[in-house]
Amino acid sequence: MAEWIDVGASDLLGDGEMLGLVAAGTPVVLVRSDGDYAALHDLCTHGQARLSEGYLDGGCIECPLHQALFDIRTGAAMSAPATEPIRTFPVRLSGGRLEIQV
Repeated sequence: MAEWIDVGASDLLGDGEMLGLVAAGTPVVLVRSDGDYAALHDLCTHGQARLSEGYLDGGCIECPLHQALFDIRTGAAMSAPATEPIRTFPVRLSGGRLEIQV
């Protein structure tokens, strides 16, 4: 059963920033874009690179290995060479803390 994991204060990230972390043993990249938070599995489905070492490009995160793009809201693969989506995780604010459901 999925559980909510506290990952830090609500001001952990500035807008346009991302952070790699481990939540319940799962590598996650936490992203803040346009004031909203998103959380995705922190491994590219194409090259197994850490997305947290990549770049934010609008509403997408770019893999540092082969520049595949993934939509940060849905996890959809937006460009080659990736064809498989990235798993996403729900994020919520609770009492001034960020929580990810893993």
